[in-house]
Amino acid sequence: MSYDHPQADRREFIKIAGAVSAIGLLNVPKVFGQSGSDHSLQLALIGAGGRGTGAVADAIAASSYPIQLVAMADLFPHRLDESYAALSQTFQNKPEAIAVPPDQRFSGFDAYKKAMDVLRPGDIAIFASPLAFRWVHFQYAIDRGLHVFMEKPLVADGPTGKRMLELAKKADEKKLKCGVGLMVRHCRGRQELHKRIEDGEIGDLVHMRAYRMHGPVGSCFSTRKPEGRDELPWQIERFHSFLWASGGLFSDFYVHQIDEVSWMKNAWPVKAQALGGRHFRGDYVDQNFDAYAVEYTFDDGSKFFFDGRTMPGCLNNMSSAVHGTKGSAIVSTSGHFPGKVRTFKGQRQTRKDVVWAYPQPEQSPYMLEWKDLIEAIVGDQPYNEVPRGVEASLVTSMGRMAAHTGNEITYDQMLNCPHEMGPGVADFSLNGPAPVMPDADGKYPVPMPGITVETEYEV
Repeated sequence: MSYDHPQADRREFIKIAGAVSAIGLLNVPKVFGQSGSDHSLQLALIGAGGRGTGAVADAIAASSYPIQLVAMADLFPHRLDESYAALSQTFQNKPEAIAVPPDQRFSGFDAYKKAMDVLRPGDIAIFASPLAFRWVHFQYAIDRGLHVFMEKPLVADGPTGKRMLELAKKADEKKLKCGVGLMVRHCRGRQELHKRIEDGEIGDLVHMRAYRMHGPVGSCFSTRKPEGRDELPWQIERFHSFLWASGGLFSDFYVHQIDEVSWMKNAWPVKAQALGGRHFRGDYVDQNFDAYAVEYTFDDGSKFFFDGRTMPGCLNNMSSAVHGTKGSAIVSTSGHFPGKVRTFKGQRQTRKDVVWAYPQPEQSPYMLEWKDLIEAIVGDQPYNEVPRGVEASLVTSMGRMAAHTGNEITYDQMLNCPHEMGPGVADFSLNGPAPVMPDADGKYPVPMPGITVETEYEV
């Protein structure tokens, strides 16, 4: 089992807490603790870092249905304490929403089972641990009859992609509802933009572009492991630094914009070629590049260019746009929220050329993804975002692998690549070996394009 770094960029909890306070928590009914999902929904949090803590806050704030957190799990006990304290403070006027006594806060690699065992069939498990553990937790939730909300990305390699797709079928067979944290899909402005593009407002999309360029965040850069730390827990704590745990910063940071642009195109790219490299690295020993440039190609030949950079002192840009034969559109203006989507009559995307803009202010997609999931659970409507989440994760991995190997990589190659980066995750132990181990100098295998070409690093 695994957990988030406290500086997670996606849901830094202090920001979420502020958003929750701003909208007013107290839409949550006061009827808690009655048995059966007809009366309340219960949550178990698996992964109590900033991302998971924020997801709980989103769920409670978004729901007009009785809902409460009743169990928590994390590899590290101090994360449980920090998350519980933060949630209790945020919901101090609704103490019934955070109902997790000490004996329902579990730590260790088997903590996910203990937390989910607290729930009743039909309750919700939140998976906010790094993606290497996603399939293990998903399998157990399906066996227990639980609905799930799982953070993106879902997979970093083909073998786990195939495993997750099979598990998604089992979830459907049991009529379980599955949400995935690609929250932009729930943004009402982006949904309206998607419809307008489908209706031909800007013509056929022929060129797409997205950027995520900023300084280091999370745990994407790591120096050598401190003396006295066990290898595996240290890597899990620094999960952005290791491809087996997260797909690296490429998968964890870039999947959102790759997904949202592909959504506007109504298609997934079929192949990718890419560049990337490590610059000014000093003593950093993580597996990431800090600059990436990917050219994705769709089946109709149209192109999507993605640029990612994680370096201080450089131009920052976090936006995405699409260009059609009759006009263009902004999908994300600056970050994930607010989107401030607009369409334009030409390609310059100037203010005077605006055709349509979604009214401001917008609802938070972090809340809307929970609203939509809970409505599906309560109304027993079909709802399974896992297949699409796996596809988005594999398309993202396709670009990453193209950069790391120096080869053109197709979707089929990514799906069928036999290299499983984190084998044996279901049997990990605290003092056991990690999927990658340091050399005598404390350094880990890094991608070497054109040299190591069958896998993303030497295995």
